[in-house]
Amino acid sequence: MKLIDVKQALSHLTAVNFKLPDGLVVPQHFHVTEVGLVTKHFIDCGGVERKETVVNFQLWEAGDYDHRLAPQKFLRILDISRKVLGDADHLDIEVEYQQGTLSKFGLEFDSKDFVLTTKQTACLAQDACGIPPAKMPVQPMSGCSPKGGCC
Repeated sequence: MKLIDVKQALSHLTAVNFKLPDGLVVPQHFHVTEVGLVTKHFIDCGGVERKETVVNFQLWEAGDYDHRLAPQKFLRILDISRKVLGDADHLDIEVEYQQGTLSKFGLEFDSKDFVLTTKQTACLAQDACGIPPAKMPVQPMSGCSPKGGCC
């Protein structure tokens, strides 16, 4: 999901909800504690230099049970963030949320709620790894489970 899609969705919502990949909902008293631009500059295992840039939201919850982030306030936060984000409307969103340890998620929208999606690691230089294709891990399809027979 791109930043522009988040803004468009917020303009039509009456409440902001985030669902975790397991279907549970982030508690309603969450805060958006950070909005940022994150650039990862790295070299893959094949020696290729790469750069990835995403817009990052950090969700946090505390004992502030009376807090409820309204869509218009979230839009104002995003507007204030333009001085850091610049023209980032067409960048992907990455969401950080604490679950035992800090987790990073992708983001989708199901016409009512924002849905945090799992992210997977991958070898970006499979041709340079020396691992035969038959031994490479299979990337599960959305909604797949290890015992489901679809992977």
